[in-house]
Amino acid sequence: MVREQYTTTTPGTSLERPKNEYVYKIGIYGWRKRCLYLFVLLLLIILVVNFSLTIWILKVMWFSPTGMGHLRVTKEGLRLEGESEFLFPLYAKEIHSRVDSSLLLQSTHNVTVNARNSNGEVTGRLNVGPKMVEFHGQQFQINSKDGKPLFTVDENEVVIGTDKLRVTGPEGALFEHSVETPLVKAEAFKQLRLESPTRSLSMDAPRGINIKAQAGNIEALSQMDIKLHSSDGVLLLDAETVRLPKLPEGTRGGSGISQGLYEICVCPDGKLYLSVAGVGSTCQEYSRVCQ
Repeated sequence: MVREQYTTTTPGTSLERPKNEYVYKIGIYGWRKRCLYLFVLLLLIILVVNFSLTIWILKVMWFSPTGMGHLRVTKEGLRLEGESEFLFPLYAKEIHSRVDSSLLLQSTHNVTVNARNSNGEVTGRLNVGPKMVEFHGQQFQINSKDGKPLFTVDENEVVIGTDKLRVTGPEGALFEHSVETPLVKAEAFKQLRLESPTRSLSMDAPRGINIKAQAGNIEALSQMDIKLHSSDGVLLLDAETVRLPKLPEGTRGGSGISQGLYEICVCPDGKLYLSVAGVGSTCQEYSRVCQ
């Protein structure tokens, strides 16, 4: 901007016009202008680089209006496609796989599933390790497809709800305490053996015990005595022939000498009783024992 001074003169008087005293320049010049252009250029480069990185991140992470990468946001929740890795705990109400594939939970150490109450306390825990599967809870139950309980475990008992329990071990099943069951049956063409190596074997039933071998023999072996006792009823031996092959036989002696031997007598109704052995048979058809 140039400031000029004007002087009033009378006609006929000539005065020299004064020279410009001050000149002011408006704007940025010199090295300041070059620094400003360089700074604007640097900001433009940073803007382009940030925009390119944003586009690259969106492309690499597979961002879309429905989700990110293998993660899809649907009306029913979140859907993951392919394999996914979680570095921190996962909280979900329900986890299920697709209809045409199975659900796989894999870990280099343990896979632990916890159930918590409203206070945050763990009420149930399932821990799958490399050597053992552990469950902590009040009750563990396995159901069939139709909801029928197949296996139930709690603090008091273990319930197996299947129609048939099959033990395929070569040495059978070992029970340290009592067993309650309506039927014990071996597989076809195999023997059934009930054994107590160091203790006694007892079978109790309120309405009777039925032992049946349709294609073989029934053997009862004991180191000591075998007792068949019926508290209120009859002990019935129903067979064509009843043999006692190892009963001791007495020798012929004088009259009145029994040698401590007895004779087994049978009443007409099938009742058995002992009679002191003699030279001949001492069994009487109408003995007082049979009446």
